[in-house]
Amino acid sequence: MVKQTLSVMTLLLLLFFILREVEGDERLDEVKLFVFGDSYVDTGNSVNSISYKPPSGITFPGTPAGRFSDGCVLTDYIASYLKIKSPTPYVFRNSSEQQHGINFAHGGTGIFNTLADGPNMTVQIDSFEKLIQQKIYTKADLESSVALVNAAGNDYATFLQRKQGSIQNIQAFTTSLIQQMSLNLRRLHSLGINKIAVGLLEPIGCMPLITMATSYDKCLEPFNFISQNHSQMLLQTVQELNKELGKPVFVTLDLYNSFLSVLATMQKSRSEDPTLMNPLQPCCEGVSMEYYCGSVDERGKKKYGLCQKPEVSFFWEGVHLSQNGWYRVYTMLYSSLLNLNQTKL
Repeated sequence: MVKQTLSVMTLLLLLFFILREVEGDERLDEVKLFVFGDSYVDTGNSVNSISYKPPSGITFPGTPAGRFSDGCVLTDYIASYLKIKSPTPYVFRNSSEQQHGINFAHGGTGIFNTLADGPNMTVQIDSFEKLIQQKIYTKADLESSVALVNAAGNDYATFLQRKQGSIQNIQAFTTSLIQQMSLNLRRLHSLGINKIAVGLLEPIGCMPLITMATSYDKCLEPFNFISQNHSQMLLQTVQELNKELGKPVFVTLDLYNSFLSVLATMQKSRSEDPTLMNPLQPCCEGVSMEYYCGSVDERGKKKYGLCQKPEVSFFWEGVHLSQNGWYRVYTMLYSSLLNLNQTKL
């Protein structure tokens, strides 16, 4: 009887260790997400920005946590699609877990240097390469991983500011951006990543910072044309890269049409129910022109106002989406994300 009991115990222990090994293997093979770009995908690298000040994060996680929104941003939704936690921001790489990947994106940055003080995409990829050289991630880790790349909005903002609003020579600038993005995408693939999601440019003519000129009545088409042209050129470049490689490494995420589609749906709902919030209007804005979302005076008094229901807004403030906005865009991108499933090519 004693022998039989020991035998059962031995079998149970053996089964336990086998299962633990299997779980360990699955954890090692778990997809990782590496993120490069700007504030649309930054989840905490911009430590000295409004993303770490109220009212950022009021919806999720409840306090400011480094996202340029009231809650989740595009990175969070793509991570949830991949069934992993959002990757650790690069700035916290030494104090946080890294098994879900790393987020190198930094608010205000671009493909080239911008007016913001932060690493452009080339520098972000340099940081990624250093981690690979330090053997933080193995070849197998990279082969089963996904990269998310989103940038260019701040490049155009910098161009327009330096040109004082003139769009002369914008075509040549777009060409240079696309050429550099192509180099960046090739480099990411050469570092071992087999699936790379690339965001097309959002319709910048619909940003509240722009539409405030029309009292948030409509998008400004000349600016949207810039986005449309950029997105068409980037899409063509991605298709050429995939053809050259002979496999669908690069997947485009059509932010341009997703934004417009969600805005049109929300505007239609508002035409049927005028009590609904205008989707072109930001939820959070300064009380006057010299203030912005998150502004306080020297006595700490708030100099911004919030909409009644952030959970039904599309834009959080002048250029960033609310959590609701990102969720609705994510649902529009879902069919494209299906192309990320086969990560081992």
